[in-house]
Order: sequence, then C-alpha cells, then structure tokens
Amino acid sequence: MTFLSRFGVIALFVLSSSVHAVEHLKISTTTSTENTGLMAFLHPVFEQKYGVKIDVIAVGTGKALKIGSKGDVDVVFVHAPAAELAYVASGDFIDRRPVMHNDFVLIGPESDPAGIGSAFSVEAALKKVMESEAKFISRGDDSGTHKKELALWHQAGVVPAGRWYIQAGQGMGAVIKMADEMGAYTLTDRGTQIAFEDKVVLKILYQGDPPMFNPYHIMAVNPEKHAHVNYDLAMKYIAFVTGEEGQVLIRDFKIKSQSLFYPDAIQE
Repeated sequence: MTFLSRFGVIALFVLSSSVHAVEHLKISTTTSTENTGLMAFLHPVFEQKYGVKIDVIAVGTGKALKIGSKGDVDVVFVHAPAAELAYVASGDFIDRRPVMHNDFVLIGPESDPAGIGSAFSVEAALKKVMESEAKFISRGDDSGTHKKELALWHQAGVVPAGRWYIQAGQGMGAVIKMADEMGAYTLTDRGTQIAFEDKVVLKILYQGDPPMFNPYHIMAVNPEKHAHVNYDLAMKYIAFVTGEEGQVLIRDFKIKSQSLFYPDAIQE
C-alpha cells in the first residue's frame, strides 16, 4: 500500500469515527410542531450549543406517545394532557413539564354553509355542522387534535357519523389541504392554520371558546424502563425548551408577525 493509500484509509477512518461520535437525541412529537417549522427554528440552537444531532419523529400524539412508551425515543413533546398523564401514571414517562400553548380553531369555506360563525359555543358550532350535514374532515389518527375533536363532539352530545363525516387518518397539514379541496370544515391547532393560511382559501370561522385551549408538554422517557435511552441529553433538551433561551425562541417564532405558540414555562 502506498503512502497516499494509507493516508486515504486513515482519513476515512478518522472521518467515519468523527461522524459516529456525534451524539443523537431522539424525539417523538406531534405534526403541529414540525409542520409549523418550530422544530427547525429551535433545534439548530440546541444542536450547536451541545454539539449533538436531534432526530425528530413527527406523528399524531397517540403514535408519538406509543413510540415513547416503547423506548424508541428519548423525549416526547405532545399536546394531549389526559393521555400524557396516563402514560406518566404507568411509569413510561417522567419529568413532565409545560412548554407552551396555543388554541384550536374551526376552519371552513368562507361561505360557511353550516353557519358556525354565529354559534354561541364550540359545541353549538359542531351541532350546526352535524345538522346541516356539511362535510367535516377529521384527523382520524389518534392525534392530540383528533382527541380534542372527539372530546368536543362528546361535549356537544353528538356521535359524528355519516357521509358528511370523513376520517382522513392523516396529519394536520394534509387534512387542511383535503378540507380546502372539498370545501369542508375541520378542527386545527392555530399554529398549523397560520402556517397554511396562504396555501388554502379556508378561513377561521369559530374560535376563542375556553374548551379549545391547546397546551403542550414535554416528558423524558423513563430510563428505569428503558436503560438505553439518553436520559442526560433528554434532560438538557427539556431544560433548554422550558428555560429562558428556549422560551424566548418559542415566543419569537412567528409567521407574518403572527405568534404560533405562547410560552408557558417562564413569566413574560
């Protein structure tokens, strides 16, 4: 082997070793944090600060929680409080902390065929959709948004069923596009609505009711159940997003001067 050949092999080994030496943090999260661009805004700051790489799995909250419970990630960052607390109670997750909030909104065609804009509550708005049999697209994917939607139908005393009620089994962005194409209603978190408002003609038709509040929490996967998880790095990430640096970034994350999320872990 020539000197140059040996040098090439050594260089390749060093390069390969340095690549593998990069520490990875695995996060399962809801599609809303990814679709809005929040993860892409937050993560480079953390990665540069700690010299690590973050791997994101963005799915519905139900799937994100299941992935975490199997120990396939280190951190879970979602928005379905009742489901989160059930996993905490079972010992799957620890160190649960509030991060931020926004709210849910009902969007639909500007003509508002069901007349939900005049409703006095979100329950009344949903009843109007059912009574008019106007098309409604449901996430249908066990996500945090889907869980909230089902809870709101339940509060309205309605079991949604029929040709007007379409379960997509898709993420929020795909559902908004589907509703736009079909002239249908859907429930979405405000962050994703803002991120997509220039891509569709759907408008916010009902908003502001207290039951539509949408809090996000972060949790570490319990290392006592899954010894292989990177708990130390998970806690650094949790400290980052709930600390002043991460909270200010969340506060400052905007699209066209509109805030998508509001920090909950620090006082404004």
